[in-house]
Amino acid sequence: MQPLDEKTLRASFVNTSRKELSDLTLPDDFDTLDFSRLDYLGWRDRRIARRAYAVVPAGPDAAAGDGPGSSGSGSVPGSAGVPGLIGIMLKQAEASPRTRAQCSLCQDVQLPNDVVLFSARRAGPAGRNGNTIASLVCSRFECSTNVRKLPATAYVGFDVEAARTDRIASLRSRVAAFARAVLDPAAPPTP
Repeated sequence: MQPLDEKTLRASFVNTSRKELSDLTLPDDFDTLDFSRLDYLGWRDRRIARRAYAVVPAGPDAAAGDGPGSSGSGSVPGSAGVPGLIGIMLKQAEASPRTRAQCSLCQDVQLPNDVVLFSARRAGPAGRNGNTIASLVCSRFECSTNVRKLPATAYVGFDVEAARTDRIASLRSRVAAFARAVLDPAAPPTP
């Protein structure tokens, strides 16, 4: 992921009101983040319970969406000049999964952390009408760390480095698909 400054980060959000955007708190370690080891930036809001944020590099072909306060004109995500970046405000469900859940993004089978259900209001008119999308996600957005762990050797000759590279690519694909689904109410559900 490319390094972000605060202005770019705030301009990327597609499903927030102006008030919600002004209430957004940056991650505690924002100035020292190693963006080269992140596939997306996710963090919990330290001031507002159950609120979280994710900023996803969705590539130059990301679906059109509505930036904060836009008129619904189908502008490029982050219409203030942030092509290919999709910022999403998330809300954690009040109830926790009854059994140990698997993160839908990193799909780590040996999770060292909790997984919770986050929902995101869709961008534009669909979101203003209450349309949301949800996914099970690592509670503290540890996905980038999880996929970079070397997997166990499955068989003799198993290429663990190639498996790790595949896991990173799969995470990036699933995160981008979720972000595009927030933008496009007609998008199919993410895996």
